[in-house]
Amino acid sequence: MKVNENRIAPESEYFVYSPSAVARNTFFYPICTGHFIYEPHYELRRTSYDSYLLMYVQKGQFILEYEGKKQTAGMGSFVLLDCYRPHAYYSDTGWESIWCHFDGQMARAYYDLTVSYLGNIFTLVDDYPVLNKMTAIYQTFAQGRPIREALLSKQLTDIWTALLMDQAERPGSRKVGRVSVWDGDSIGMENVISYINEHFTGKITIQTLAEQAMLSQYHFIRMFKSYTSFTPHEYIVNIRISAAKYMLKNTGLSVKDIGLDAGFPSESAFCTAFKKKMGITPTEYRNSMA
Repeated sequence: MKVNENRIAPESEYFVYSPSAVARNTFFYPICTGHFIYEPHYELRRTSYDSYLLMYVQKGQFILEYEGKKQTAGMGSFVLLDCYRPHAYYSDTGWESIWCHFDGQMARAYYDLTVSYLGNIFTLVDDYPVLNKMTAIYQTFAQGRPIREALLSKQLTDIWTALLMDQAERPGSRKVGRVSVWDGDSIGMENVISYINEHFTGKITIQTLAEQAMLSQYHFIRMFKSYTSFTPHEYIVNIRISAAKYMLKNTGLSVKDIGLDAGFPSESAFCTAFKKKMGITPTEYRNSMA
């Protein structure tokens, strides 16, 4: 659709979409998407627009007023907003952008998590994964392609994933919830977690894990808890119990064999750890699933 709005260049274009009830109840979904050339002195002020907005600034810059702050979004920046809240943006010089308003059942949770890492205006280590999906969504409408709501949802999910993965690739990462601050190499910790997931049924020592992270044992334990909110021992026990829960539900193995197969040194150690974590014995858990 061509734009009939003051100070938007006539070559600009946007598309509006009304998602199905299934999409509203299940998926992420776009509400409208466009490619705008904003002319000098463009200004928009809204108390609310029921959606979230992701915008990429291709040229120029603008001022964002949001949550009591004024920030400048320049060329190469992404802007992520909760448009349910009052917001305004404007520019004396103009700018060009591709953008998408969207929503979904999990949109607020993803939005809050992403903004806690990146803020409302940010740049990425690699723009391509996000821009590729934003462009794909826009081109679906611009080129009149068949609308497949599950695919649109996947593309929006890929955008969230790329935003969060970009944060993981940075040298520092602020965690939310019980985790305070991670100031180490996230890739090193990810290698440790992968190692634990592959070897949890056997004996795993702190020395081995520290070597995987290339840290001293003391620093490894401290950094691991900062990264996961668990000590290495707690993390390993949690994985073993998760494996045991699956076997209790889906196999006919004895409690003793399940405990040993999950990596516990004895049946008594397994039962003690399981009850401490779950509040019931392995047998009670199995019976509750019947």
